[in-house]
Amino acid sequence: MPKIFSGVQPTSIPTLGNYLGAMKNFVTLQEGNDCIYCIVDEHAITLPQDPVEIQKNIHNLAALYLAIGIDPKRSILFIQSEVPCHAQLGWIMQCVSYMGELERMTQYKDKSQGKNAIPAGLLTYPPLMAADILLYHTDLVPVGADQKQHLELTRDLAERFNNKYGEVFTIPEPYIPPVGARIMSLAEPTKKMSKSDKNKKATIFTLDSEKDIIKKIKSAITDDEASIRYDREQKPGVSNLLDIYSLCSGRSVDDLVSAYQGKGYGEFKTDVAEAVVGMLKPIQEKYNNLIESSELDEVLDEGAEKAYAIARKTLKDTEQALGIGRINRL
Repeated sequence: MPKIFSGVQPTSIPTLGNYLGAMKNFVTLQEGNDCIYCIVDEHAITLPQDPVEIQKNIHNLAALYLAIGIDPKRSILFIQSEVPCHAQLGWIMQCVSYMGELERMTQYKDKSQGKNAIPAGLLTYPPLMAADILLYHTDLVPVGADQKQHLELTRDLAERFNNKYGEVFTIPEPYIPPVGARIMSLAEPTKKMSKSDKNKKATIFTLDSEKDIIKKIKSAITDDEASIRYDREQKPGVSNLLDIYSLCSGRSVDDLVSAYQGKGYGEFKTDVAEAVVGMLKPIQEKYNNLIESSELDEVLDEGAEKAYAIARKTLKDTEQALGIGRINRL
């Protein structure tokens, strides 16, 4: 079966955009694929994190992975830092990388802008991401548009290594869902919905209460035209709500546009909110059952063991190709 790898940073609770654009597809991809899903806590510390908060977020994210439908019998779920091969291969990938290509990374330029002191991890984030992917001979990587550049670098590094040292790595391909890859801010619908948005009304989080979800959607920016139609250029706010409604309800955008002809934004927003609440409610119920259970740690322990068994073999093959360490030592 094709191998899938993807990771999510435990920097906060995932947003509705994270779920609809990426995590929902993680569940679908379990059918007919060999899936490995990782909580990438080492990536999170490229910027300062509160130790208590990140530990809490790691735990919460693991529970949420299971609550959305990740099945540990069909997929591997683990925490990045619990498989040391990631950091080890990350160093090797740094040595294969060139400064110029790392400095050209859009995310590095964006996150380092205006900073007097730039953490080196911001620059070397992409080689660690490459290591995450290459350790598991990944065929497909579900990525958003903002991560596509990093995956292209991963491919370049794998090909560069293979050409110089022999065929060790599988060259991965991006998997970008055709629908739902970009859910926009409720307050500024020309920008992507973000965990870090300072406007509390802009972002719906997957664990938001029903009351908060309704309040945020009812305050979502639309326009003065008072007609419900899909037009990303002229009506970004309404179009964003139509995308959200469609993905949460399973109804097509065309069907929704037809159903709301002649109706106002008030009724439309109420129904969007109900669709979001209805989709998230069973996820939140499962999450609440898991968050204090021993099952969570059991899944993560087993996932780390399975991931290590695969990653250790790839790391050893890489070291042997380079000629480092003792060749016959396991």
